[in-house]
Amino acid sequence: MLAEVGWQPEQLARRLNECAERHGRAERLHLKTPYKWKKGDVPRSPWPALVTAVLSEQLQREISFDELGWPDDGFEAAPASVGLDLPWSSAGALQAAEVVNESEGMMHRRMFLTLIGTAVTAPAHEWLIAPQAKDVASTTGRPLSGEVVDHLDAVTASLRRMDDHLGSGQTLGLVRQHLSTVVEALRERSYTDSVGRRLHATAGELLRLAGWLSFDNGHHTQAQRFWIAGLYQANAAADRGLGANILGFMSCQAKDLGQLRQSVTLAETARASYPATSPKVAAILDLRAAEAYANSRSVTDTRRALDNAFGRLTDSRPEHGDPDWSYWINEAQANAQAGYCYVKLEDWPRARDHLRTALRLQGNEYTREGALRNALLATTYVQQEHPELDKALALGGQAVQTLTGQVNSARCIKHVRNLVGALAPYQRTPAVRQFRQDARDLISI
Repeated sequence: MLAEVGWQPEQLARRLNECAERHGRAERLHLKTPYKWKKGDVPRSPWPALVTAVLSEQLQREISFDELGWPDDGFEAAPASVGLDLPWSSAGALQAAEVVNESEGMMHRRMFLTLIGTAVTAPAHEWLIAPQAKDVASTTGRPLSGEVVDHLDAVTASLRRMDDHLGSGQTLGLVRQHLSTVVEALRERSYTDSVGRRLHATAGELLRLAGWLSFDNGHHTQAQRFWIAGLYQANAAADRGLGANILGFMSCQAKDLGQLRQSVTLAETARASYPATSPKVAAILDLRAAEAYANSRSVTDTRRALDNAFGRLTDSRPEHGDPDWSYWINEAQANAQAGYCYVKLEDWPRARDHLRTALRLQGNEYTREGALRNALLATTYVQQEHPELDKALALGGQAVQTLTGQVNSARCIKHVRNLVGALAPYQRTPAVRQFRQDARDLISI
């Protein structure tokens, strides 16, 4: 099979390590280990299941344990959508939230595989055409009022803002606990249709946030499961903005996974599905589309989407009623995302202008986004025709300092790793060598 794929054993080991990391597993292989398998050794769990998954993906056909000559060790590798093929109803939405929030105990002997290709966009299209859930009222248990939902939403808002300063690693557990409270209320209390839809919207936003925190921490499959469950909540809540926002995050993840066509499809599905009653939400969706197009190297589409986003942000009339979850989109964030887009398009001057503006507007806050902006801006100074290493190293040092002592974000660490890679041609320079040493523990180089 390795000959059919055209891989050496070391390449298989690298693919397996990447697969394990992508799915949040701690295990890693030595690059020479697959040579032992070729000689007849049987790998320990979970490697047999991962080998079948990686080879099946590469060969575009299902590979079994029997074909490899290995026994089934009982470790299951299943697609991220397993258990989430449910009716688009309030009951289906409740079950989806329970399935994804109670799955941690299964993870020792089971691993969910990241969706790729058309499997990534299938949940989006199902949500887009699903009929709106009918009466979501419940007559079970003690009555629950809208005032209680107000308190639940206040906690959710606090968790969103906590993530800005602590990062994903320290916040996800709290989000899951709060989600359990909301799910319990949906299951065990009685409420009217309007209160029920609000509860589903709260659960959907928590699932969106849990997915974002998982994605930011590098756990892509877990993120996909949270987001698919969130789409069920958006349908039960009759909240197109919530669903479109979830699709925007799915688009952001798809581009990071190299699924560029799917990223554009998800971003455009999000824009097409939203009635544009909130300028902030519409701006968020335009920026997601811009990122998708930038990664696909489509300059015209990127600039058009960015122009739309900045145009919408000037429409701040209060009657639009922007949802609380859109609080984060402002001029600083829009400039930061525009800067990211121009980095991807290798337009270093435009990228630098936007990133400088974002950093100026954010002030002296030491947040995850600040670290990301510093890392991206540093990259522009390295990649320009005449590199300015002193500026790049100063900005990179700030990013490392923030990510080492204050904020946890695997996504931002990846950009620091990219910066270190861009500095490789200058590693004989003492200052560059010192920066690489300072960043070593953070990025594990």
